[in-house]
Amino acid sequence: MIKDTWRFAPFSEEPIQLIDEEGNWVGDFELDLSPEELKTLYRNMLTGRLMDERYQIILRQGKTSFVAPSSGHEAAQAGMAKALKPGFDWVFPYYRDKTLLLSLGYPLEKLYAQMMATRLDPNKGRQMPEHPGLKELNVYTVASPIASHVPPAVGAAISMKIQGTGQVVLTTFGDGATSEGDWHAALNFAGAQGAPIVFAAENNRYAISVPLEKQSGSPRIADKAHAYGMPGYHVDGMDVLASYYVTKEAVERARAGLGPALVELLVYRYGPHSSADDDKVYRSREEVEFWRQKDPIGRFERFLEKAGLWTKEEGEALREEILAELKAAEETAEKAGPVPPEWMFDDVYHTPYWLLEEERQILLSEL
Repeated sequence: MIKDTWRFAPFSEEPIQLIDEEGNWVGDFELDLSPEELKTLYRNMLTGRLMDERYQIILRQGKTSFVAPSSGHEAAQAGMAKALKPGFDWVFPYYRDKTLLLSLGYPLEKLYAQMMATRLDPNKGRQMPEHPGLKELNVYTVASPIASHVPPAVGAAISMKIQGTGQVVLTTFGDGATSEGDWHAALNFAGAQGAPIVFAAENNRYAISVPLEKQSGSPRIADKAHAYGMPGYHVDGMDVLASYYVTKEAVERARAGLGPALVELLVYRYGPHSSADDDKVYRSREEVEFWRQKDPIGRFERFLEKAGLWTKEEGEALREEILAELKAAEETAEKAGPVPPEWMFDDVYHTPYWLLEEERQILLSEL
C-alpha cells in the first residue's frame, strides 16, 4: 500500500468515528465488509459482554478469586482483533482483553479454565485470573505489573523486523500504563528502530481511581506519539468499525515497513476497576449511566438494524445461543478438575533439574 492512500489523518482533535450514536454510517468511504463479517463482529462483542457478566457470577460462587470487568471495551477489542492475522501476528494483551482474545479464536473453555485454574488452563493455573496466554495463537501471557509487557512486545517486533517474517505485534494497555516509565521507554525504542508494532491504548479514563487529567498534561494519549516519531490516532473506541479500520491501517503500515503507530481508543468501563475496587468512591452513578447510554453494543445494533441485519428477536435468540455456549464452556473447564499442586514444577527448565525433581517427590509424598 502506497503511503498516499492512507485514509485516516493522525493527531485529530476529535475522535475518528465511522458510526454515529444513532447507528448511521458517517465514513467518507464505502463500507467493504460483508454481512457475515458484520454479524461476526456483533457476535464477538455480545459474547464478550455476556462472558464478562458470567465472570461476576462465578466470582460470587467462589469458583474464581478476581475479575477485571471489561464491559464497555467490546467494540475496541473486537475491531482490533479483526485487523490481525490470528496465529501469525503476535498479541501482547492486558487483563481486560477477553473480547479481543475470544475474537482471535481463543477457546472459551480455556478462558474459563484460566479463570478457575483447572487442568484445561494453558498456563497450568500459575497465573492469577484474567491473565491468559496461548502459544497457538501467539498470545503473550498477561502480566500484572502495569506496562511491563510493552517493552517485551517491542523486542518481539524488532526480532520480526530483523528476520523479515512479515509479522506485526499488537500490544494493548489502559490509560494508566501511559504514566509508566516502561511505556515511554518502549515507544521510544520502537520509534527509533522502526518496529512493526501497534500500540493500542484502551483509554477508559481511569487508572483505577485516578482520572486521565490527573495522570497527564496531554489532552489526548495519541498526542504522545509526536515525541516518538510515529503517528497517533485518536479513535472513538465505542465504534467497532472505527476501531477496526484505524487499527487495520496501522497494522498495514507496520507490515509495509513504515514502523509503529499509537492508537488511542476512547472507551468506558461500566464496572469497577476490578472485583477488589469500589468505584462509587471516585465516580458518580450519573456519570456511569451517562456512558451506558452510549453503549457500543447498542450502537452497533442500531447500525445493523438499519442495514437489515438485526432485529430484536434475532438479538434475543443469539443471546440465548451464546449463553448456552458459555455455560457449556464453563462446565467443560470445571469438569477437567483442579490443577495438581505438583504442576508448579513443570516448565521451569527445558530439561528437568534434579533438585526440582527431588522437591516434586517430597511434595507428592506429603500430599
